[in-house]
Amino acid sequence: MRQTTAVCVCPLGCGRRIRTGCDEIFEEQVSPVSRREELERCLKFVRKGDSLVVTKLDRLARSIPDLVKIIGALEEKEATLN
Repeated sequence: MRQTTAVCVCPLGCGRRIRTGCDEIFEEQVSPVSRREELERCLKFVRKGDSLVVTKLDRLARSIPDLVKIIGALEEKEATLN
């Protein structure tokens, strides 16, 4: 059985500053129109009981509808957003 994992999504380079609090870190630096491959990998990685930690909410989602979609994906997997 897998233990609860803290998963971080942050801009490229911030992982070194917050590494101690997260078990897995997904970093990306993308333009507003590019595909977010690291976020996609992160959402596939997250499991029941995991906690997704973001450094800044505006780095997680590009819009309110995008945020709602991401939160929905986390809820389906019974994970939380911090």
